[in-house]
Amino acid sequence: MDEQQLVKSCLKGDRSAQKQLYATYASLMLGVCYRYTKSMSDAEDILQEGFIKVFKNLHQFRFEADLGAWIRRIIVNSAINYLKKSSRYQAELSFTDTSLHPVSNDNPSLLLDGKELAELIRQLPPGYQTVFNLHAVEGYSHVEIGEILGIHEGTSRSQYARARALLISWIKLYNSGPKTETYARPSI
Repeated sequence: MDEQQLVKSCLKGDRSAQKQLYATYASLMLGVCYRYTKSMSDAEDILQEGFIKVFKNLHQFRFEADLGAWIRRIIVNSAINYLKKSSRYQAELSFTDTSLHPVSNDNPSLLLDGKELAELIRQLPPGYQTVFNLHAVEGYSHVEIGEILGIHEGTSRSQYARARALLISWIKLYNSGPKTETYARPSI
């Protein structure tokens, strides 16, 4: 079944089409959710909330863009809303302009695989992690991030620069240290 027919069948209440839509995108979107959280349980909660919104708003999909991209945007917004609402993340989701680390424009040689890099990103403080994911991974501008998170554009730029600098320092440490099977995050 093609994408357009799948959406139309879902809108008619066809349960098998709804299952197919979920099965097609759930594992990919779970990865998106996991990038914003500190546990798989939280990522699964976000995924469920996100897909409820997908099915609730599927009538708004206009076939002008890729269905996966449309779903991804809903999932990312669900993740951001979850972080804002969750008392567990609220305390850590700070967007201060306090300088914790020097900002660097270094570009170290990357000797990590994608999975190791993703794990480093997940270990960033939640504010850094959120801004980094929104800008570097999702492609949002700092103006858009500011609107989404309710922060100034400059704060978004600062958080991104600090996240990037912290990742660079961790990568340099990783590249200079002994190679082991597991990687422990340097202390911040």
